[in-house]
Amino acid sequence: MHSRSIHPALSGLKFWWPAIILLLASSLGFTENAMGASAAEIDVSVNVAMKRFYNQVEGAKEFARGAKGLLVMPNVKKAAFIVGGEYGEGALRIGGKTAAYYNIVSGSFGLQIGAQAKDIIIAFMTQEALNGFRASDGWEAGVDGNIALITIGAGERVDTRTIKDPIVGFVFDVKGLIADLSLKGAKFTKLKK
Repeated sequence: MHSRSIHPALSGLKFWWPAIILLLASSLGFTENAMGASAAEIDVSVNVAMKRFYNQVEGAKEFARGAKGLLVMPNVKKAAFIVGGEYGEGALRIGGKTAAYYNIVSGSFGLQIGAQAKDIIIAFMTQEALNGFRASDGWEAGVDGNIALITIGAGERVDTRTIKDPIVGFVFDVKGLIADLSLKGAKFTKLKK
């Protein structure tokens, strides 16, 4: 019988895992109140995120009008201390109206520390992409569909004529669009609200 050896730096962590998980959960707001946002609260947050999107990204209003549906995930919180976790709740908007509510959950492992909040907007540019998302019990980015993340520089304009991907994503914070980010592995699940 072979026993696996644990790297000396990680051997002491086995006793800290419960504390690390608790710290991450509290940092992300994984409490009953935070996870139980009402439909009205989510809609207000979605409206605020859309306003930020329109203000920060030139051409965003016109781009949004060309999408078959927009999944808006406001204030997605990420916290990490070696193990990282991300959680947020948002709404799928079709024709400017909320069609359903979703959450996003993702995790990561590696050298990381810190916390941040960001808004994620995923635009379904074709009816086929939107239908595939809506039909899924738990849609995973990179598995059930690829999201082309848009990063445009200052003075550039987002334009539906130049973007041909069926699913397009924007990730931004108070400073603007965030580059060098991946949504691969993020799972979106429909909520009952």
